[in-house]
Amino acid sequence: MTSKNTSDSIEAYIKQILAQSGFAEIKRSVLADNFSVVPSQINYVIKTRFTESRGYAVESKRGGGGYIRIAKIRFSDQHQMLNNLEMTIGEQISDQVFTDIIQLLFDEKIISEQEGNLILAASCDEVLGDDGPKIRARMLRRILQRLDRKG
Repeated sequence: MTSKNTSDSIEAYIKQILAQSGFAEIKRSVLADNFSVVPSQINYVIKTRFTESRGYAVESKRGGGGYIRIAKIRFSDQHQMLNNLEMTIGEQISDQVFTDIIQLLFDEKIISEQEGNLILAASCDEVLGDDGPKIRARMLRRILQRLDRKG
């Protein structure tokens, strides 16, 4: 049996809210109290697990009535999603963001698990070397273009 750490539990809780209503509007301090953590732990979970490359939009308002609003990004079709992802790619892309995007493509049933694992195996820093971030960006751009033609 696998044990969940606090970050996993916070992520699962937020995803449960998202599944019920399509968006989650939370107060950082209330959520921190519920999980007996400091508010920075909530920030960490949101910054690392609810990113644009994972398919989420996050809006934050600070202050007394502050909140964090998280929503799953919905696209009208696969073409729009692939184009949107391609437009966000700069000259370089980190291994983590690349992995997040490949995971998103799998979650959206655009690629298979086997295809995703092969892409990830070929794109790690160990294989690509010092120019990994630049090569990964070019690689991802071409993958998205190919998938757009396929769809």
